[in-house]
Amino acid sequence: MPGDALVWYAAYGSNLLESRFRFYLEGGVPAGTTRNYSGFRNSRPPRRTRPLMLPGSVYFGGESGVWGGGMAFYAPEAPAGWPRTAAARGYLLTAGQFADLVAQEMHRPAHGDLDLSRVLRDGRDELGPGRYETLVHLGDLDGHPILTCTAPGDPAIVELRAPSARYLGMIASGLHRTFDWPATRVSEYLTALPGIEGVWDRDELEAVIEGMHQSGCQ
Repeated sequence: MPGDALVWYAAYGSNLLESRFRFYLEGGVPAGTTRNYSGFRNSRPPRRTRPLMLPGSVYFGGESGVWGGGMAFYAPEAPAGWPRTAAARGYLLTAGQFADLVAQEMHRPAHGDLDLSRVLRDGRDELGPGRYETLVHLGDLDGHPILTCTAPGDPAIVELRAPSARYLGMIASGLHRTFDWPATRVSEYLTALPGIEGVWDRDELEAVIEGMHQSGCQ
């Protein structure tokens, strides 16, 4: 696939929030962090964005070096007892821009294109052992493949870890802005996710969501 071909990037974590995604696109240091993003080599905005509902589940594990607490990952085949639908925002990017996003997810500067032939053929490709180096193909939309990145391995045996309030608030704001969900619907979705379920309750989540609104998170 040439670097200027179009693909849908399915964002299910903090990149649900477009203002957060722009740091991957344009580069810079998000407020409250020390992480400096290199930006895409081609910083043209996405051709389109749209809400997506994906098969599978979002879950939280590992340790975020940016926000603290668990990180969001995607399981296309959810283990028993997990939710069966994952909310995401689709960004229509070039294949080269998607490659730059994956590089930055792995704390590397944008540097070159990816060979997407295996993920498009097999539905999955583990580029390496890193936490976001596993690519997943989730079908096509308007003639363009839907791709995302996640952790390798079996999600059923991962050690779950709750996300921080700041990270969770960004995801909540992203869900609200992507789907126009009220706080009650956002908290209903999030409290069912592995890593949040049984740790955060709905009242706590709604307080986080309200705090993000009051802080002017865009």
